[in-house]
Amino acid sequence: MTRPLISYYGDDFTGSTDVMEALAANGVETVLFLKVPDADLLSRFSGARAFGLAGTSRSETPAWMDVHLRAAFAWLKTLDAELCHYKVCSTFDSAPHVGNIGRAIEIGRAVFGAATVPLVVGAPQIRRYTAFGALFAAYQGRTYRIDRHPVMSRHPVTPMDEADLLLHLARQTRLSSALLDVVALLGTPEPEEADILLLDVLDPATQAAAGELVWNALRRKGRFVCGSSGVEYALIPAWRREGLIGDRPVFPDAGPVDRIAVVSGSVSPTTERQIRHALADGFEGVALDPLALSGEDAGQAVAAAVEAGLKALAAGRSVVLYTALGPSADRGGEIDSSAGARHRLGRALGRIQSALVARGGLARAVVAGGDTSSHALGEMGISALTLKMPLPQTPGSPLCIAHGGPAGGLQIALKGGQVGGDDYFSMIRAGKA
Repeated sequence: MTRPLISYYGDDFTGSTDVMEALAANGVETVLFLKVPDADLLSRFSGARAFGLAGTSRSETPAWMDVHLRAAFAWLKTLDAELCHYKVCSTFDSAPHVGNIGRAIEIGRAVFGAATVPLVVGAPQIRRYTAFGALFAAYQGRTYRIDRHPVMSRHPVTPMDEADLLLHLARQTRLSSALLDVVALLGTPEPEEADILLLDVLDPATQAAAGELVWNALRRKGRFVCGSSGVEYALIPAWRREGLIGDRPVFPDAGPVDRIAVVSGSVSPTTERQIRHALADGFEGVALDPLALSGEDAGQAVAAAVEAGLKALAAGRSVVLYTALGPSADRGGEIDSSAGARHRLGRALGRIQSALVARGGLARAVVAGGDTSSHALGEMGISALTLKMPLPQTPGSPLCIAHGGPAGGLQIALKGGQVGGDDYFSMIRAGKA
């Protein structure tokens, strides 16, 4: 069996499909597992060159990571891939108490015995850029420094108030760090000795230089790397130059379906616009009470949501069920007053979607919200995902095929809060990239 090129752990489910899209759309056969697979499930994908494990660490504590992330990395190590990637959100939002990227690097570095951990966050393909160590991200056609970003600087759980990524990480770990900036990358790069090495990625030239350095130099110092899907986008040119992968494959459109169901736990203004566009395009909307769904006994609220969704589907309409219509409707403070409420909310949305798919006879569905997706899919009995159709114009939220359980064969898209154009839900229904 050929050694896999890369394995990865995604800190949430939407980010995990983002990596799968970057790889598979470029000819690297990839499977994303939703939990550690048994031998039978793993054997079904023996020809894959990349293996992912979708996780929830973006919304978990360092204590949780010490147990669960360590076990996940230990399993990924058994795959013996050339590199193992801890995938973080391209906006790098994290904090010492939740989604701690520094702690994740500490654990990965220990498991894989890495001397230096490369950190690649910039990814021009999804309009994320790093220059002289600072992170920039696009929003509505403009690019902002992340600490001035209209959304991420006000994230309800992990607001980004520092654009210098190494200063941001210094709040989360005592590991030493260094920067290889855009000027050094395009010259004769001589990486400093450090536990964490941030590589700037601003454009195709610096991206290719970063990928070359990770693959041909830094891999000798350890097979563990951290970053966004920018890691894969950087490595692909290096792999192609070495003949390890071929040309980009062609993916046909998935084609239209008559109805889809969307469940959303996102408070993002991007998702708000997408919901409003869907409602204007024939979708029926069902507003959900996040407090009722996140309570200890959410059964009645789940049942009512399912019945409302099924009524719309029975009338031949697509439906979008949402817990908020933009930031003005965010009830995160109330939700967070109860321990574990966000996890319960995600699981409740998964139960709703699972029932709509099964009882509504749906072939295609969407879950919106990174943290929501992480917990919702666990309720849907899905074991693994592969790529059905990439979305080149809005990368990071592809249409996937579900494997395993009652939802096997379902076409499903997982959309992070900041991802996609206003017509995203309509585009998924139409199955046309």
